[in-house]
Amino acid sequence: MKKYLGLAALTTAAALSLTACGGSGAPAASSAPVSAGSAAASDPAGNADKTITLWLAGADTPEELRTYLKDTFKTKTGATLKIEEQGWGDLVTKMTTALPDANNTPDVVEMGNTQSPTFTNIGAFLDVSDMFEELGGAKLIPSFVEAGAVDGKNFTLPYYAGSRYMFQRGDVWKEAGVETPTTLDEYNTAVKTITEKNPRDIKNFSGFFLGGQDWRNGISWIFANGGELAKKEGDAWASTLSDPNTLKGLAQLQDLYKSASKAPADAKDATPWLYINDADQILDEAGKPTGKTSLAAATIMAPGWAHWSIGDMEKDAKTGKDVRTWNDKKFSAFVLPGNDGNPAPVLAGGSNIGISAKSQNPELAKELMRIIFSSDYQDMLGKNGLGPANSDNNDSMGEDQFAKAAIASASNSKLTPAAPGWAAVESSLKLEEFFGKIRDTADLEALAKEYDAQITPMLNLK
Repeated sequence: MKKYLGLAALTTAAALSLTACGGSGAPAASSAPVSAGSAAASDPAGNADKTITLWLAGADTPEELRTYLKDTFKTKTGATLKIEEQGWGDLVTKMTTALPDANNTPDVVEMGNTQSPTFTNIGAFLDVSDMFEELGGAKLIPSFVEAGAVDGKNFTLPYYAGSRYMFQRGDVWKEAGVETPTTLDEYNTAVKTITEKNPRDIKNFSGFFLGGQDWRNGISWIFANGGELAKKEGDAWASTLSDPNTLKGLAQLQDLYKSASKAPADAKDATPWLYINDADQILDEAGKPTGKTSLAAATIMAPGWAHWSIGDMEKDAKTGKDVRTWNDKKFSAFVLPGNDGNPAPVLAGGSNIGISAKSQNPELAKELMRIIFSSDYQDMLGKNGLGPANSDNNDSMGEDQFAKAAIASASNSKLTPAAPGWAAVESSLKLEEFFGKIRDTADLEALAKEYDAQITPMLNLK
């Protein structure tokens, strides 16, 4: 998912520049403590010549919401809000360059939730602990809050979420005579059974299409068995791939790779829906078709917004363009069940948002945060398919199967470790390497220990 692809593009050079961003490496003290009120909103006339800048990552925030932010901000403060969209591919590099520069920093920044720990640990964002309760407090998504916190202080907060759940070819499951599972063991058995039965006799058919290097979906099996990717021991972080509980999940994954998935060993998590549609096209970054696919999987795992890419291909009556139309007779969605029958812990996709520590208009930036975390804006996020940061606004997502699955999966979601060097781990692609070797290794524990030794030093980079 694109929230993570930006990190994959982080180069060693960028990482070094990023280190320089924080100077001492410790989070910077807030240069302008958060006030309890909204002083910046009390003098709209005095703010008429002021402008603050909001960086939005990618195109996920619809135009309607952008207009609302600009108009509401103008009405409330008298100042101007300028919104600049940054591509996910070079977001980390741009943040690394702009955030330390008081003359060029954006005032408020959206970033991938897994990008947040690296930037918060080097002091790139303002301490907003004093606003935490005002902006939602305990109602905010806990895993995202944790990703934006250092030493008990809050620097970035959730912007929106999109947890992962299962997309199912219900017609194929029915043809295989397999029921939707209620526990993780039932799920593992079900997708192996469908693969074996292969009711349509499809070549390289997967009951569950799971890319060999797709660690972002695969770690759900680790989490479901009580394992972790890393833990903090004292003042340092350690990779825990060889932890006994982690190995339980990895063993289940190895079984799925061998018996349920025919996905390539080097496949990642980018576009698994290509294999659950009857027919689809592989597109390059410019949108140019580079290949075709046909139905090859009965089940995939993906963030909730993938449902816009799943369905029958039809012509839109107004635009004449090809669009995907969901077909309840073919497709359905459900939450990956855990060992206890409750939703399994899954990796949550989405964004965090924070105020630059170098902002020259911190009070106005705080007013923007108050607008973003208002009930009105949170409802607008939900109505546009983006999981609200505040659980009080979950109902705004609707009552269909997608909303129910999204809310249930988010209720038990997790993020990657909030280690200062997590960005270095992702950019190294070590997890892709490790997961790509799980299927064929004869000694899973030895492989896990080998990668623990490589990843642990990266976790503690600042």
